[in-house]
Parts: sequence; structure tokens; C-alpha cells
Amino acid sequence: MAYDLKKESDVKEYVEKLGVEYRFGCYSEKKPEVCHLLGDYLEGIKKDFEKASKVYKSTCDDYGYAKSCYKYGNYSFLGKGKSGSKGEPRVAYQYYEKGCNLNDSDACLHSGLLLVSRSMPKEIDRNVPKGLQFLTKSCDMNNATACFYLSGMHISGVQKKPEDASAAAQTKTLKDTDYIVLKDMKKAFQFAYKACELRNMYACANLSQMYKRGDGIEKNETEAEKYKKLALEMQEEMKKQQETLSFQQGVGMPN
Repeated sequence: MAYDLKKESDVKEYVEKLGVEYRFGCYSEKKPEVCHLLGDYLEGIKKDFEKASKVYKSTCDDYGYAKSCYKYGNYSFLGKGKSGSKGEPRVAYQYYEKGCNLNDSDACLHSGLLLVSRSMPKEIDRNVPKGLQFLTKSCDMNNATACFYLSGMHISGVQKKPEDASAAAQTKTLKDTDYIVLKDMKKAFQFAYKACELRNMYACANLSQMYKRGDGIEKNETEAEKYKKLALEMQEEMKKQQETLSFQQGVGMPN
């Protein structure tokens, strides 16, 4: 049957039929990729976050479907789908880690960030070396954000006791042994270059500065200008996308 998606009645019928197909593919045919689509359907179309959460969790637990592990990790971290819940960071980390082990780059990114950040909830034990492994795996799978974070870690280095940083910096007593991740501008450049190639705007801006200053790479004004221009183009592109999205939301159009 052909649907006229400009007609409200046809849209409603199409959406309902889609839900039926996803439920059949998930519960009868037991296809994990369709179960994940059912979760997306419940989340994005029905706005039933409680049911979506349950579908993502079961699809991860029962089928080891990596994207569902990542999504349930997000729900757990935010407390989404559970009324009155403030979030469960430790549960979120468990599902992110499982998703990463199943080779989902976003799950690797989030599990890595939870382990390396100093501002994460107290339920998470900071473990920079392990977090670095997760972020590296994510970057290896071409996750631009992971590559960008890795670049930043190598620009500044990661100290064992960051709370002592300001006092140590004043007296200039920091040694290599005070760092978990050493400052390494060559590595920082390599990660920034890859992140920029993967269309991370902030990495391109950093890359421009590295070429301009000769940080981790030989000075090159031409390359510096090239990546500055690229970053500005990405910024303008992002601005247009946000304006389009705001317009669509304002007039009630679908994304």
C-alpha cells in the first residue's frame, strides 16, 4: 500500500504499521537489530521512554547488541525511563563497557570519558590508563570525538594528582613521574589531525594553531590557514543546521 505522507491519516496509519512490524521482527523473529529499531521507535515516535529503556536493556542482555548496550547506558546515566530516578552511573558504565567490548565506538567513548574525567560521579572510580584504552579503541574505530579528547589529553598531559597541579605549577616541580599521560605534542597533533579528518570542528581549530605555532609539527602558515578556514566552514555549517532544526521545531515539521 502506498502512503501519502502529506495526509495526517496516512501518516498515523504508517506509524502504527511500523510499530507492528518492529514488534513482530523483535518478539516473533527475534532479530536484535529490529529490537533496537523498536526501542528507537518507542523513544522517538511514541515518547515512551520506560518501554524503550526495557527494550534496549533486554536487547543488550539477551542478544549482546552493542548499540542497545550503549543506549541503555545513556538511559541509566540520566535516569531516563525510570520515574524519580536520578541516574545510576555505575550501571551506565557497566553497559558502556559491555557495548565497547562488543565494538560500539560510542560506548567506548563514554566508558573512557567516565574513567578519565575528574568531574564524574563518585560512584565511578577514576582509572585513566583503562579509560585511555577505551578512548583509543573508539578513535581506532573512527570516532572523531574520541580522537579529539585523546589529542587534548596529550596536549596538557594527565597528572596523577590534578588537585596538586596549581601549587606544583607555581614552583615548577612537576616531573614525568607526576603524570599518568605525558605531554606529547606529536601524538596530540596526530590525534587532532585524525579527528579533523573525521569532521571534528574543534580539532580542526586546534590543528590550525599547531601548524601556526609549530607544536608537534613543523610550522606551516599555509596549512594553518587551510585548517582555520575548514573549522570556520564547519562552524557555519553547524549554525545553518541548528537554524533549520529550530525552524522545523517551530512549525511542527518532522526532523
